[in-house]
Amino acid sequence: MVNRLLCVLSGAAAVAACATYHPAPLAPVEIARVYQNRSLEAVAVSAEVKRIAPAAEWNVEAWDRLSLFAAALHSSPSIGEARAHAASAEAAVRAARAGPAMTLTLTAEYAGKAPESSPWLYGVTNDIPLDLGARRSSRINAAQFAAVAARYDYAEAVWTARMAIRRALAERFLTMREVSIAEELAQVRARQLMALERRVVGGEAVRSELERVRAEAAGDNRRLADAQARLIAASLSLAEVIGVPLSALDRANLTWDGFDAPASPQDRDVMALRETALLSRADILRSVAAYDQAESELRGEIARQWPEVHVGPGYTWERGLVKLPFSVGLALPSFDLNRGAIGAVEARRAEAGIHLEAVIARAQAAIDGALVERAAARDALARVRDVDLQTAKRVADQADQELASGAIDRVDWSATQAGLRLAELAEVDALRRLHAADAALEDALRRPLEGPELQIAPPQAKGDQR
Repeated sequence: MVNRLLCVLSGAAAVAACATYHPAPLAPVEIARVYQNRSLEAVAVSAEVKRIAPAAEWNVEAWDRLSLFAAALHSSPSIGEARAHAASAEAAVRAARAGPAMTLTLTAEYAGKAPESSPWLYGVTNDIPLDLGARRSSRINAAQFAAVAARYDYAEAVWTARMAIRRALAERFLTMREVSIAEELAQVRARQLMALERRVVGGEAVRSELERVRAEAAGDNRRLADAQARLIAASLSLAEVIGVPLSALDRANLTWDGFDAPASPQDRDVMALRETALLSRADILRSVAAYDQAESELRGEIARQWPEVHVGPGYTWERGLVKLPFSVGLALPSFDLNRGAIGAVEARRAEAGIHLEAVIARAQAAIDGALVERAAARDALARVRDVDLQTAKRVADQADQELASGAIDRVDWSATQAGLRLAELAEVDALRRLHAADAALEDALRRPLEGPELQIAPPQAKGDQR
């Protein structure tokens, strides 16, 4: 009676410990509706800024790169997806530690006309795999390396979002300026065309000159239209990476201190960061983790050349007699002694090693190329500002004086004003090239080189687990 009670209680405890299924259906229509109603939540973003940069002082009325990055951490779908993948990989590590399940077999037998006191036989046997040695350690290590790789994927997703914000915000400011200058240029071209048409009618100019200016005006209008389209595209990209609809940015005051004159870090600092980047870039560390994972899987496949041991303790009640059988089972390897699987994993390990070398080589090439391009972009911007733009301003100022004195008419004056606007557009192009070069260098080094993101505290200092 006591034994039966213990069996009932143990069975009830086992059932109570089981997890239960909780459905979690998703409604795509509702997800889309919630996304369309999102906004830049100043309270949540302020808390995120304080979490990642405790020393930062953020004015909620002005959205700079740091606050936009914090907003992306809070609501970006790509970052949320990478974070969920990292959490899933961590759960897989816990599952890997549990090991394979044992099997339980219940038997019953009835013997007709049995000479014993009872015709029944009852039995229970277990099949318990011995989860020991390299089989267990390689399985757990492979899951741990996969979790490490997932964390590096998360870090790479965060960095990718940061760079997307930087590039989209820079393009937004540049195209806004380009649109403004192009609109002024269109007005100047219109005046130039009107004055030149009067010259042609009066016989003071040939029609070919009018057609030339008209073609230049058409090219300027195309550039204006292209700039307006790029402005919309930059705004859409910025909204997408943050995880809010475009309308949420329309109400935000976006700022970038020092946009016209990006800070230039010292070359010695860049070279020190170069050495650090080759040892700490998330994509490089992720490739190292992938190689270690392949190494662990290889150890596991080599261990599977040997038989897997199972033990089978049991209990049998045979027509009044109690028996305690015990068996040892061997799960034999495949006929090729697992050589096929070992060869496949060795090939994957070799592939992972070559991939690591390729990632390091690409990182070095990216840093070298970014350094060269940044120097060239700075020289080009300085040349445009010091020579082309200054010359165009002097010519335009002189034309203003000559127009006031009657020395030139509106056609010649408009030509100098158009030249000034074209020089200003050239400055925008040179500034765009410089921002692109700075972004490429930061992306290659995986470090912000200037701006409010320098206030972000290292994850180790904050204990950041997100």
